[in-house]
Amino acid sequence: MPYQLCILGCGTMGVAILSGVLDNLSFPNSAHDQNPNANNAGETGPSTPMGSLILDPSNPDSLPDRFIATVNRSESAKKLRRTFRDHGPLGSTVQVVQSDHNTTSVASSSVILLCCKPQMASSLLQATGMYKALQGKLLISILAGTTISQYREWVPKSCTVVRAMPNTPSKIREGMTVLSSLSPSDPETPKNRDILLALFTPLGRCRFMDEKVDFISLPRRYLSLQLTHSLSSLGNQHFDAVTAVCGSGPAFVCLVLEAIADGGVMMGLPRSEALELAAQTMQGAARMVLQTGMHPAALKDSVTTPGGCTIAGLLALEDGRVRSTVARCIQATALHAAGLGQSAVNK
Repeated sequence: MPYQLCILGCGTMGVAILSGVLDNLSFPNSAHDQNPNANNAGETGPSTPMGSLILDPSNPDSLPDRFIATVNRSESAKKLRRTFRDHGPLGSTVQVVQSDHNTTSVASSSVILLCCKPQMASSLLQATGMYKALQGKLLISILAGTTISQYREWVPKSCTVVRAMPNTPSKIREGMTVLSSLSPSDPETPKNRDILLALFTPLGRCRFMDEKVDFISLPRRYLSLQLTHSLSSLGNQHFDAVTAVCGSGPAFVCLVLEAIADGGVMMGLPRSEALELAAQTMQGAARMVLQTGMHPAALKDSVTTPGGCTIAGLLALEDGRVRSTVARCIQATALHAAGLGQSAVNK
């Protein structure tokens, strides 16, 4: 039967995920961000990798019908109630309570989405009564750096723990989520898999760490230019890198977007028009990679003509070491994510 979903520590990411879930349940055939030109672009909604996450829509048990979100402060609770009212008829049914109700909220729920700060995980999960409340539950953690082996020290054996790394575009159902693998020997795995897919697939692209999926089904004319290693799987050792690229990535992309818009303003464009041009250009380029499977370098070269303005701009970027700086940014973020997990143990 349909279950209650508890968002434990409902901050920015908790709001983004729950907003996407509510929108999907209330408006399953439309994206939150309605773009009148979306159909012309050949994109009518969020996408998933080919052959990846097939959901049985006839299984209502995989979808929640009741929601409870916990926050620390009464001001945050009031703000969240107003926020969720904007997300369809189900939004007004979301219970928002303060953290002194964490244990009772978990006890009354079947699936728990852990969204607190990594440093708070240990104390929150080891609070009085929480061990019993978590028995037989599915715990989904979006916390950076905190490993499943760490959670196993804090929760009962009957509690299934899954790590998920979504990102903020999940709020408009254009997110990317990576899920840790499920145990093939656990009899609850098929049910838990359905629940995970029902929650995250409608929010954008979604894949399991150990699942080999095609990046995209390519037309023959693109085969010579497709991304290499398109059929691949990830391991738990990649989760900090996933955190950097997927979880933190929107912030880095927005900085680049803002920089492009700043350049437009410098050359005389009004701020609003510069932002629109930069955002749509970045979205279009990203979708070309996803829809054609072409390597970004091939797409870059297709824009670059001998002696043209594009190659002049690219050389300026290379002079500024933008490529290596962005790559080092991902490295630094991944290393810091691993440190957050270690600090959670030391708390």
